[in-house]
Amino acid sequence: QVQLVESGGGLVQPGGSLRLSCVASGSIFSFYDMGWYRQAPGKQRELVAVITSGGRRNYADFVKGRFTISRDNAKNTVYLQMNSLKPEDTAVYYCNARPPGGAWLTSWGQGTQVTVSS
Repeated sequence: QVQLVESGGGLVQPGGSLRLSCVASGSIFSFYDMGWYRQAPGKQRELVAVITSGGRRNYADFVKGRFTISRDNAKNTVYLQMNSLKPEDTAVYYCNARPPGGAWLTSWGQGTQVTVSS
């Protein structure tokens, strides 16, 4: 079972930037699609961005042009570069993995808190 550890969150002012990291255990990371989700207080978890094993990227409309997902297969790590942050981006951010032909994992890491506030 893949285990995921997120880091990089923090408190940032509106308009600021953060880079989140997620390290995955296991030697077959490169075959997995990777995604970032977020959950704000009182709201359901939502998908933010996906990068496939082949490097194709997809973004939720609410982050297009501001966030960039990337991966380093040599480090088993997926990143989320977040620019032009808004207060509504405040949430706990989680990463997840999807094996070839499979579904997103049902177990989640601890997430990393992102707070955008002046």
